[in-house]
Amino acid sequence: MQHWNIRVLGKVQGVYYRQSTLKVASDLGLRGYTMNEPDGSVTIECEGPEEALDALVTWCRSGPPGARVDKVIANAGPIVGFSGFRIRR
Repeated sequence: MQHWNIRVLGKVQGVYYRQSTLKVASDLGLRGYTMNEPDGSVTIECEGPEEALDALVTWCRSGPPGARVDKVIANAGPIVGFSGFRIRR
């Protein structure tokens, strides 16, 4: 189990990025959250197996239809012990 902090930059707000991330992360069995940032980016903090985290980062590079992803930054972090995956407001 690993914990990753992911930041997605580009046109990623107002295009159902968080809702799509919720679906993808849940389908991959990941736990954590996603939220919009004031600067227009999206933050994702998630935990799970490395293969599932890799798959999420790969998806993040394109995101849902309508998104334009300029950059994805992923860094390891300490395990938090999230239960489920949710959208934070």
